[in-house]
Amino acid sequence: MKVTFSADELAFRDEVRQFFAEAYPADILDKNNRGIPLTRDDMIRSQKALHDKGWAGVNWPVEYGGTGWTPVQKYIFAIEMAEANVPAMVPFGLSMVGPVVYTFGDEAQKERFLPDILASDVWWCQGYSEPGSGSDLASLKTRADLAGDHYIVNGTKTWTTLGQYADWIFILARTNTDVARRQEGISFLLVDMSTPGVSVKPIITIEGDHEVNEVHFENVKVPIGNLVGEEGKGWTYGKVLLQHERANIAGVAESWYRLRKLKEQAGRSVRGAEPLSADRNFMRKLAEVEVELRALEYTELRTLAAVASGKAPGPESSILKIKGTEVQQAIDALYMEAAGYYALPFVQAQYEPDFAGEPVGEGAETQTSLKYFNFRKASIYGGSNEIQKNIISKHVLGL
Repeated sequence: MKVTFSADELAFRDEVRQFFAEAYPADILDKNNRGIPLTRDDMIRSQKALHDKGWAGVNWPVEYGGTGWTPVQKYIFAIEMAEANVPAMVPFGLSMVGPVVYTFGDEAQKERFLPDILASDVWWCQGYSEPGSGSDLASLKTRADLAGDHYIVNGTKTWTTLGQYADWIFILARTNTDVARRQEGISFLLVDMSTPGVSVKPIITIEGDHEVNEVHFENVKVPIGNLVGEEGKGWTYGKVLLQHERANIAGVAESWYRLRKLKEQAGRSVRGAEPLSADRNFMRKLAEVEVELRALEYTELRTLAAVASGKAPGPESSILKIKGTEVQQAIDALYMEAAGYYALPFVQAQYEPDFAGEPVGEGAETQTSLKYFNFRKASIYGGSNEIQKNIISKHVLGL
């Protein structure tokens, strides 16, 4: 199967390429290409550049500021964004809580929250997982007890990605324990991170990065107006959000970019060694990943078509999540194999602006191993791949 573009679509592709080459902040691209971690300000400026162009709400309805793009345009944009090595959008506002608010929120919530989400004026984080309650999310213990015109929230959320930067957090909390099923009695709340009683504790991951956190709630007062939709229906809203998240986790465009860069690297001789392209076993494994990625790409295109017709991603988002993360991890492993013993342990100097290490993997040499270690989590976050297989068995296969 081959995707062919119309004249209008090719013109759109050229417009996107020109924007990233000429109008997008060059210093952010330089940092990303050199493997230098982006700051909070860098990530916000990146998204604001897209918003100023009118390209922030890729999947949003036009009436809320969305692009109105066709599935093919979304596909082109994702590919060109990856090829330019533009940082991925922070998903928590634009891809996660935004769709929940414009789908289930009341008019006051839409007017209050959606413009700031679209413009990246407010940084959001996600409060789902808890200590002892990850993939089995229905077992969550965080409570939100109604007290007049407020809820009083107590509990802990964990693995809160970039929560140290967040202004607001959306959470699932139990508002009723007298229910027949654990999935009932859970509500979807929006919480200002500056509210007294909210505290953030860093979690340092295996590669030495502060990416995730624990967020503690101690008698936190949340106005009843911050309840999205109906009380007790949070599980339903949360599932819609997770379907969007899982579809985004697939990362098809980014995987194509990384695979292409790896193939280019395999054709070069590094430090006088024979190029990896001469290693038939390595090239066989690379070809296997490429075949898997191509199949995944067309599953993503079908999903984009469904979303464009007004549907939320369905169980196919679980397929995208499983195969997408498996492909990402397979590419990580190939980069590690390509770098060999040059995939050194952590060296802080790689993050210095004047670092001149010769690339072997992605960016500086040690970036290869750091990415490999970090993305062991990919098959777990967003709902573990084992849970996704259960969803597919039930909703696709009818088992």
